Amino acid sequence: MAAMKNAMSIDVEDYFQVSAFASTIRREDWDSLPCRVERNIDVILQLLEEADANATFFTLGWIAERYPQVVRRIVDAGHELASHGYGHERVSDLTPEQFRSDITRAKHILEDLGGVSVRGYRAPSFSINQNNWWAVEELENAGYVYSSSIYPVKHDHYGMPDAPRFPNRPNGADGILELPPTTLALLGRNLPAAGGGWFRLLPYALSRWMLQRVNTQDQAPCMFYFHPWEMDAGQPRQSGLSTRTRFRHYVNLQRMPGRMKKLLNDFEWDRVDRVFLPSL
Repeated sequence: MAAMKNAMSIDVEDYFQVSAFASTIRREDWDSLPCRVERNIDVILQLLEEADANATFFTLGWIAERYPQVVRRIVDAGHELASHGYGHERVSDLTPEQFRSDITRAKHILEDLGGVSVRGYRAPSFSINQNNWWAVEELENAGYVYSSSIYPVKHDHYGMPDAPRFPNRPNGADGILELPPTTLALLGRNLPAAGGGWFRLLPYALSRWMLQRVNTQDQAPCMFYFHPWEMDAGQPRQSGLSTRTRFRHYVNLQRMPGRMKKLLNDFEWDRVDRVFLPSL
């Protein structure tokens, strides 16, 4: 549909690591839970290959340590390896020192295992905002070239609705490049159009229209994201969740593989660095 190349990104984490499950799944129990990330990454890699598309995989250091073969498959297939931090802790829950340790540890692990330079970072739950602006400088100091961590929407768990919708440098011309997930400006609001739960909830035709409108009206490439667990309707179901959390996590999981196949074929997709950083 659209000749413009858009950026496809995957946040590599497993179902038990999502922030919404933090109150029901203890971090110390992660190693004892069945991990399904390998299976789901293989599904995604196959879809990308069939569509002749490339993507950026924002990968947790925790996952990379335990499943180094996942990192190698991503790199060997020609995709970009980027950082999702080490332990999937929201930046808003960390001190500057803890955040520095997290992003540095993840970068070293990923670079050692992947044999490539890791230039990009995405904060868990898009948790960089005006209350922890120090994180931007910490990313610069840690050697990251770009971030995709500030979502310019209003949401109960994340977001900076007044943040720029398009690529910008929060700390000035020489600072790190921020690449926001895609939003559509409509009726005075920024509507999420970048993937996640909204992509599973909304009719596919509406999501496609929103992305196409950004390409044509704004003349800008889109930044889309999803998670490996969203491709896995057979994942273990969790108990003790609120109605809202249960709905958000499980809605239309069974439709996600088919929708992603359509999306990958309806638009042109490439790695984040190739779409937004061709001169760097």
